[in-house]
Amino acid sequence: MLDRRFIRENPDAVKAAVRIKGIDLDVDELLDIDSQVRKLQHELDQGQARRKSSSKEFAKADDARRAQLRAEAIELDEHLKALREQLNEANSELHALLLLTPTIPWEGAPVGPDESANVIIRTHGTPPEFDFTPLDHVELLSRRGWADFARARKVAGERAYALTGPAVLLERAMHAYALDLLNAKDFTLISVPTLVREEALIGTGQFPAHREETYAITADNLYLAGTAEVALVGFHSDEILDHKQLPISYAGISPCFRREAGSAGRDVRGLLRVHQFEKVEQFVICAADDAESDRWHAELLGTAEQLLRGLGLAYEVMECATGDMGAGKYRMNDINTWMPSLGTYRETHSCSSLHDWQARRANLRYRDADGTIRFAFTLNNTAIATPRLLAALVENLQDAEHRIRVPEVLRPYLAGRELLLSGGRAFQARRLGSRSS
Repeated sequence: MLDRRFIRENPDAVKAAVRIKGIDLDVDELLDIDSQVRKLQHELDQGQARRKSSSKEFAKADDARRAQLRAEAIELDEHLKALREQLNEANSELHALLLLTPTIPWEGAPVGPDESANVIIRTHGTPPEFDFTPLDHVELLSRRGWADFARARKVAGERAYALTGPAVLLERAMHAYALDLLNAKDFTLISVPTLVREEALIGTGQFPAHREETYAITADNLYLAGTAEVALVGFHSDEILDHKQLPISYAGISPCFRREAGSAGRDVRGLLRVHQFEKVEQFVICAADDAESDRWHAELLGTAEQLLRGLGLAYEVMECATGDMGAGKYRMNDINTWMPSLGTYRETHSCSSLHDWQARRANLRYRDADGTIRFAFTLNNTAIATPRLLAALVENLQDAEHRIRVPEVLRPYLAGRELLLSGGRAFQARRLGSRSS
């Protein structure tokens, strides 16, 4: 959400952002309603001043004048009531439009309608070359007995999955790896609620534009969050922090839920596009300073790359186009990880700077050193999100016998094992050291 004064003073810049981000918003209509609101507020203020003046005069007036003042007061009160109703209606219309206003994007962002205009800014690693026929993650996990897709779909419908045995432990190891790294970087580890109120989704920017992507629990007026970011923005809504508390950096872990509305026809095989997943999310609240925000953006992006390098996965970093980044983003970089079964890279991370766009929606503020109250800046990026990254890991690190080579960074979480090759009780026995493989 943008500041009303900024919109009034920079209408052309806002219109340009609306156009290049593909936002359905009429800026002239917003400005017209804003003008109406200010006019109504001015008229209401003048009327209330007259009412106050009349009350003072009434105390000193004679009976004839008092009768006249009473009649004028009744008429004025009715007028003020009508003005308040008009003002409330106009403010509601204005607020609804303000929620749609986009952040002015970074000048270096490619201009384009969607992800097709994204630009690769760097790559790391080389996709593996196999001297055998590799399996995709669905066949590999199913053959090993490490996932049950059919029974999961029987319980939960399409795009459901159930991991078993070593795949569960491998997934948990990936999240523990991310949490340990972020903990070492002084992020506060936090598990957050998945059930959230509507206000939290408005504050983070998921509502109103993306309501159809969110699961609703209508009986309780709650929703299932698609990322820990929703709760983390909401934690500090309507607060005024002290500048000494900033920056606040969280590593939020949670189950996440997304309806993935509108993704029909896209690659949804196995673990690639599911309705429920697990994620460790990086989230930062910092001072309203462009340089500080840019520094944190680089930090969050670098941490995600560090995690992927530790896992031994090839990836590319994208500069996201204006039409792909969404309304609230000032800058967005996606990281796409190599998927052998697809012969291409697929998104596994998304690093975003939002400046004060979320903070204005959530009323998240801080008092700076000179006592001025400002809206904070927020940023976020994935650390580890499974099962998609798990699918990439098992596909890239399989061997000719379709065992999984365990990255060195994950071995401490798997009793030092270098290979995953068994499931169920056999794996548990080996993991506890009764037998080596």
